[in-house]
Amino acid sequence: MNAASVYIRYKVKRHRKIRPVIFLARPHQDYIRSTVHPPLPRYTFMSTLVIVESPTKAKTIRNYLPEGYRVEASMGHIRDLPQSTSDVPKEITDKRVRELGVDVYGNFDPIYLIPDDKKKVVKMLKDALKDADELLLATDEDREGESISWHLLQVLKPKVPVKRMVFHEITQEAIQSAIADCRDVDDKVVRAQETRRILDRLVGYTLSPLLWKKIAYGLSAGRVQSVAVKVLVRRERDRQAFKRGSYWDLKALLSVVVGKGKSAKAVEFDAKMMTLGGQKLATGADFDENTGQVIAGRRVVLLNEEEARALQARLDGKAWTVTDVEERPVTRKPSPPFTTSTLQQESNRKIGLSARDTMRTAQSLYENGYITYMRTDSVHLSQQAIVAARECVESMYGADYLSPQPRQFTTKAKGAQEAHEAIRPAGSTFRTPQQTGLSGREFQLYDLIWKRTVATQMADARQTQIAVQIQVEDAGFRASGKRIDFPGFFRAYVEGSDDPDAAIDNQEVILPTMVSGDHPTCANLDAIGHETQPPARFTEASLVKTLESEGIGRPSTYASIIGTIIDRGYVQPMGNALVPTFTAFAVTTLLENHFPDLVDTGFTSKMERTLDEISTGEVEWLPYLKNFYLGDLGLETQVKVRESEIDPIVAKTVELENLDAKIRIGKYGAYLEIDREGETIKANIPKGLTPADLDPEQVELLLRQKLEGPDKLGLHPETGEAIFVLNGNYGPYVQLGEIPEDSKVKPKRSSLPKGTTPENITLEQAIGLLTLPRTLGMHPESGCKVQSSLGRFGPYVVHDQGKVGKDYRSLKGDDEPVTITLERALELLAQPKAVRGKRSVTPLREMGPHPEDEEPVNLYEGPYGTYIKHGKVNASLPEGQTLETLTMEMAIEALNAKAGMAKKGGRKAATTTAKKTTTKTAAKKTTTKKETVTADIAAEPVEKVAAKKTAAKKTTATKTTTKKKTTAKATASE
Repeated sequence: MNAASVYIRYKVKRHRKIRPVIFLARPHQDYIRSTVHPPLPRYTFMSTLVIVESPTKAKTIRNYLPEGYRVEASMGHIRDLPQSTSDVPKEITDKRVRELGVDVYGNFDPIYLIPDDKKKVVKMLKDALKDADELLLATDEDREGESISWHLLQVLKPKVPVKRMVFHEITQEAIQSAIADCRDVDDKVVRAQETRRILDRLVGYTLSPLLWKKIAYGLSAGRVQSVAVKVLVRRERDRQAFKRGSYWDLKALLSVVVGKGKSAKAVEFDAKMMTLGGQKLATGADFDENTGQVIAGRRVVLLNEEEARALQARLDGKAWTVTDVEERPVTRKPSPPFTTSTLQQESNRKIGLSARDTMRTAQSLYENGYITYMRTDSVHLSQQAIVAARECVESMYGADYLSPQPRQFTTKAKGAQEAHEAIRPAGSTFRTPQQTGLSGREFQLYDLIWKRTVATQMADARQTQIAVQIQVEDAGFRASGKRIDFPGFFRAYVEGSDDPDAAIDNQEVILPTMVSGDHPTCANLDAIGHETQPPARFTEASLVKTLESEGIGRPSTYASIIGTIIDRGYVQPMGNALVPTFTAFAVTTLLENHFPDLVDTGFTSKMERTLDEISTGEVEWLPYLKNFYLGDLGLETQVKVRESEIDPIVAKTVELENLDAKIRIGKYGAYLEIDREGETIKANIPKGLTPADLDPEQVELLLRQKLEGPDKLGLHPETGEAIFVLNGNYGPYVQLGEIPEDSKVKPKRSSLPKGTTPENITLEQAIGLLTLPRTLGMHPESGCKVQSSLGRFGPYVVHDQGKVGKDYRSLKGDDEPVTITLERALELLAQPKAVRGKRSVTPLREMGPHPEDEEPVNLYEGPYGTYIKHGKVNASLPEGQTLETLTMEMAIEALNAKAGMAKKGGRKAATTTAKKTTTKTAAKKTTTKKETVTADIAAEPVEKVAAKKTAAKKTTATKTTTKKKTTAKATASE
């Protein structure tokens, strides 16, 4: 080792003086001091420990730090409130304090414990700190990140200087800037976050036991969770109370001749009836949703079917005349860049990701340096981002599509202070989605963020709306059109659409040129009936939008809240809709009747504003907590008073309109109860049946099946036994024969495949399903049986090789488990096993092995053209090259350029290839095991999936003794 290996940089201190600092690992410091001549007394030898939340983030940041910096991950929070009373230290004796994990009778001090799975992490961090001269806490810049940093300080108790390092993107420039501009941990923000955490604990651990006593064990309540459930239940009640109204109108297909001579042609367009006798025709907006009738006082004409058809006949053959043509210019401006909330909404609408999956994917993009921090309420863009976006617009769309002036946006969300900037691509130049090498969800989400950000700096879209008024007798019709004069930002991004070009086409409704006095020809006139529709159910996107607009909770927690209410059985997803269950109705009714403030949106929003004020020092946290929990109207007081007033039988009952039967919540789910002829009859409600589906006819069906037994589909031709169609807890199924009394042997059963319902299943289909699993024959190579069957994740074939194992393949397309032949099954089993989540792709051209590591270099066809693939590196073809002309040398050059861009700024870039080579064998082994576990797992029955997951976990635990499971970030539970 020599002095040339010492890394020197100049650090700008806060007083702006410059001094050189040498960053050197501690073991070498004494060596350098004793061997370098002349001595270096004015140099400072330093080793700095940087702590972040996750290994992924640590790995990315290491690339941008000089020598002497050590980066370690805390794996999220290193301590938390106790999960059960058994975890609480024995010296704390008060029963209530032990239950809550908070000293509510003192100063509301929380009892923090280090979980068992974090003790090794804490030891590792303490050991690392012993060798450090400085500690940088580089957790995320939001409230949760500030809290993690504070907990690290409390546990590690560092004796070296400590600084709080914050950044909103992981790029070399951002990290270097953050090092030079550190600050202290913000105690006010920490206190606000801790107050929020204590509030959540007090609400959840006080109300949940009450729900266990009064409704069913295992239920939970939460400060934000319960309000979100109430919002869904309230919408479902509105739908149930909704009364449909009907109305009729006329729709005409008209045509006019455009052009002259041989170029003349008839152009057709639609027109809708708007008035009759000078009075407006009734539409859906004129109806009262509670009565199904026209709102009192509305001066409209309501047509029924008979009147509409009579009018249709009267207007037949009459002259049509254009009375007015109006053109109105309209300007559309681009939407602001993404915040946490709007990203979740648009991701759900456009690419179908849940809020939880959106945040997981965004977390990965952020930690790998592709986007800025993803938990933010701000729509502000930095000057750097504006310049980068405008460069993208000018280079990709031309100067005409650039907004005349840089466009900036103002944040309007309540309490918006999570971070300093909107979600955007990271860096001072924006990589296009194709340049990132991303795939799957990460590519889709980055593409969405890139387009939305670039669109903010594009010109307005200019449109012209056209309205043509047409009269025939006393009936007035209107034809509406829209012309896009200049697409502007539509070229890059149209909200709610995946394909901007297609969306532009869909937004245009072209009408032929007409002037007053023209006489269109009526090609067709139809009478059309309409029914008013109930309010739409919430989707994840619309629920997130509602929670944010009402100021309920924090957008950064919406993903976990929605995930929780689904996991706890309060909500059942049906397509994109979120449908509340019977349990949700029962819990919401109890809370509304006895604790109305806690599920009132206004009260919850005010609580959120108070928590924001605590973070700014405007409100004291301790008096607020004492009043909330111990005050005259505090939560503890309310629960003590109300508990004796709540009748468990009433609490377990769900009342729905137009139903004579009572719905109750039992130990194993919801059930019907009705008195008939002095006898109480009970019938279980299948888990898939929601309150919205339970009408009088469905009630009668369930009761009849309870009294008379299940519906009989027919008799089995071989055994003569009856085949029944039943509804179970996990969906409908067919059953062969009845269950004998006192018999422990269950009859043959089979679930109905996707797309088949109890109403449309035939006897022939049922007989086929009851043959499953079918033995198709013996495998010619192993002599073992090959079977087809239907599993939880769909139909499959399996080659059962006994102790060797089972080889599965999913059935797709026309292949059915009831009809598939042995030959077809063998053909499927001979195909390579697809890795779950990946497609099996055949390369367009195999270039050969890479000269450095012998891994194959291939060319593939992607959605954006041909690309080169080597290991995990994907690179576009060099400009001017084709599939045929590309040489191995050109391919390696393109791959090295791409790999170098990904590793730019770190010393690892020079050693990447060497490390790949030395770890090649281990990597192959790991990959093989991973593929064995995950391959085609969807085809396997539940037991097999569980067994393989367990095996995978055991393998990981054995192989990796020092590596913890990666936790991207501990998220606040509300």
